[in-house]
Amino acid sequence: IESGGGKASALRVDVSKAADVEAMISACVDRFGGIDILVNNAGYSHLSMLMWKLPEEDFDGVFDVNVKGVFLGCKFAIPHMIERGGGAIVNTASIGAVAPRPGVTAYNATKGAVLTMTKGLALEVARHKIRVNCVNPVAADTGFMKGAMGVDKLNDEQTANLTGTIPLRRLSTPEDVAAAVCFLASDEAGMITGTALNVDGGRSI
Repeated sequence: IESGGGKASALRVDVSKAADVEAMISACVDRFGGIDILVNNAGYSHLSMLMWKLPEEDFDGVFDVNVKGVFLGCKFAIPHMIERGGGAIVNTASIGAVAPRPGVTAYNATKGAVLTMTKGLALEVARHKIRVNCVNPVAADTGFMKGAMGVDKLNDEQTANLTGTIPLRRLSTPEDVAAAVCFLASDEAGMITGTALNVDGGRSI
């Protein structure tokens, strides 16, 4: 970003901790003068297993990061957006929120919560000219898979099992999701709020 002439800051934050998120938002306002766009993207999955075998601490962990993290980001950013006269929020949900796979039921439930939170919050802040949307990505062969599949990289069989349920026959990429997020955050999406954009290669059809 900086090599391209922009400004950037990086902070280490535990999004499940209110003090951390509040400090992050304050640092952003101090550095850049305000907040126009908030992207709640932090998230992870527990290891794939039947829900009744999932340890309670793993259930709590995914809800703390995937749901509470979105809540805290919005909680501390929205007052600044109201002060600036508007803004855009994009949350990362998952295609699992609307078309769940077995084995990651608790994770899917967190993303269902993000989807519902997105729609409800969109109604609450619309009068402040703040738009709230989310993206629903399908599986991607990234480091995220280590949490769900327990591997650093998918093997051919695992990839085939996943892509076999995706009409476009490929996994998503970070670039696919980034393009959707950038659109929803942009003025081109100025009449779009409370929407979930599926970045899923047709899996939810």
